[in-house]
Amino acid sequence: MDHDDQALSLGARIRTLRRARGLTQDRLARSTGVSRSAVAQWESNRAGHSAGMLRRLADVLGVSVSTLHDGWDGSSGTVLTAHELALIRLYRSCTEEDRTVLMHVAGKIASSTGPK
Repeated sequence: MDHDDQALSLGARIRTLRRARGLTQDRLARSTGVSRSAVAQWESNRAGHSAGMLRRLADVLGVSVSTLHDGWDGSSGTVLTAHELALIRLYRSCTEEDRTVLMHVAGKIASSTGPK
């Protein structure tokens, strides 16, 4: 895995997943029962996380605790890189019609170049 593909830090994963779901720091804070400044501290890796808080964050963000904490879900072995999470965020911001076009184009690119 090259430097650009290294897994994100926990704080960066929280920020990326929050943004991918269209949540503000305030909304994530309310959903997890903490202050907005606590969310900002998590995202900048200036504060720790209890096991209970990781569970609440994972539930709100719709991922497993393993994915949130380690950047991957051990059951699937899938690693989420910064680029992959960015693509997910962009995909989710598209209309259904645009998603269809993106999937078609991505399929064409993938079949012509193969896995990297």
